[in-house]
Amino acid sequence: MLALDIRNLNKKYPNFQLKDVSFQLEKGYIMGFIGANGAGKTTTIKSILKMIHIDSGEVHILGKNIAEHEIELKQEIGCAFGGIDFYTRSKMKTLTDVIKKFYKNWDDETYYNYLRRFKLDENKKIAELSTGMKVKYSLALALSHGAKLLVLDEPTSGLDPVARDDLLDIFQELIVDGEISILFSTHITSDLEKCADFITFIEKGQIIASSEKNEFMESYRLLSGSESQLHQVKDKLISYKINSFGFTGLIHSRDFDPSPDIRATTPSLEEIMIYFAKKEDMYV
Repeated sequence: MLALDIRNLNKKYPNFQLKDVSFQLEKGYIMGFIGANGAGKTTTIKSILKMIHIDSGEVHILGKNIAEHEIELKQEIGCAFGGIDFYTRSKMKTLTDVIKKFYKNWDDETYYNYLRRFKLDENKKIAELSTGMKVKYSLALALSHGAKLLVLDEPTSGLDPVARDDLLDIFQELIVDGEISILFSTHITSDLEKCADFITFIEKGQIIASSEKNEFMESYRLLSGSESQLHQVKDKLISYKINSFGFTGLIHSRDFDPSPDIRATTPSLEEIMIYFAKKEDMYV
């Protein structure tokens, strides 16, 4: 069964639009959702959750269309958007007592387990929490009502490396039994290299690729060679940089004919994003 099935989402704003956004997430897996600032990640996530009105397209969650089963499906979705910025004068405990009434499967034991794991004091006011603590509290709420789909927008922002690593461990624990699925949008691509099963890459409101993580990374090559060798591949490169040693550039694997003179390696997710962003600078 598909946990998430996005079909031809379109949403037009004066200066931006989502164009036929489609991708699928199988049940029991983690999908990393990547793209530069302004690429359309948050707009897509808000469209999925019916937080904005889309112009056309369909969102199916756990086999049901959210347009027809919104209230029922939102019991099955856990969301975290990087922090809590409302009712900041309230204590965590007060806010939780309000929020948990909306969820029929809320589990206090699970909630308090996460508070202990995240070292959160429920008597603290929201305004007293650091950015990282707000993220942890937001996640504790998202994880405490038996959600089958977690939709997380920048959940690791503001967390130190140790806290981020602990959070990635939690994500891996959650999907072990195959019942929970996670859509995970982040700029910290090294987190996705550790935990994601699939990658969906959006650029300028359009999906560039959506595939298994290693397959996605292997579909590109990072080339390096002398500046004089650049002419051999320049026309096929997505973008490139000139440096003191020559050049480095990103190319689709299908477009690269192996050359003994040009070094080719598998790029990281971060390098893929950087070279796609540089393409915009080169051709503006």
